[in-house]
Amino acid sequence: MSLIIPKLTVVGAGPGDVDLITLKAIKAIKSADVILYDALINEELLEYTSPKTECIFVGKRKGCYAYQQEQINELIVIKAKEKGHVVRLKGGDPFIFGRGAEEIDYVRPFGLETYVVPGISSASAVPAYQGIPLTKRGASESFWVVTATTKNHQLSTDIALAAKSTATVVILMGMHKLDEIVKVFSEENKQDTSVAIIQNGTTTNENVGIGTISNIQRIVEEKQLSSPAIIIIGEVVKQRAELGPIVKAVATA
Repeated sequence: MSLIIPKLTVVGAGPGDVDLITLKAIKAIKSADVILYDALINEELLEYTSPKTECIFVGKRKGCYAYQQEQINELIVIKAKEKGHVVRLKGGDPFIFGRGAEEIDYVRPFGLETYVVPGISSASAVPAYQGIPLTKRGASESFWVVTATTKNHQLSTDIALAAKSTATVVILMGMHKLDEIVKVFSEENKQDTSVAIIQNGTTTNENVGIGTISNIQRIVEEKQLSSPAIIIIGEVVKQRAELGPIVKAVATA
């Protein structure tokens, strides 16, 4: 009987398009004994698993948690000691608002070997698929990536700081805070600043709304935009590049 070596690999699954996955991530998925996957990953990626791999959904859908974070942490340890290699498959990049580092910190004292495979972040990939550059000479010299909600469910104070800058602002998990975000930017006299909201970015059911701070709430209603979505605020929204059919073909392949 072979010795089980408990191991955790935290893997970034990318923003949604199944082709936006790294070779290293695919190798990790193929070698996994157990996969714990989130709601935002493309489940087509599970086709890379071995027939013997145990796949467990631990994500959140419509406010319902399959597992609380503490339960996920414990499950990683239990499954690693029982079966060996656990892959924690997360949307985007697991170290960008993905709690990947928290999970590694938790399991290390239990003797697990730990690894991470970075993923393509939705913060950059989703705007790119719409031809929106986060930086462009003459339009934006930098960008902020901010989560809308803090641990205590309040609007992040970093959004107010970002609104004072000339940088592009990318807001994740912000749809339920949109009214507050609009108020913050309006108070900085940025009613005419361009805004893009992209729902289900890089996937075949992508939904996009383009407007300004002053009218984006109406556009959200008209387009029926909802989570999961990314909010991009800044001059670069007006600097969209025209993308040819090759990119779109890749996105819908």
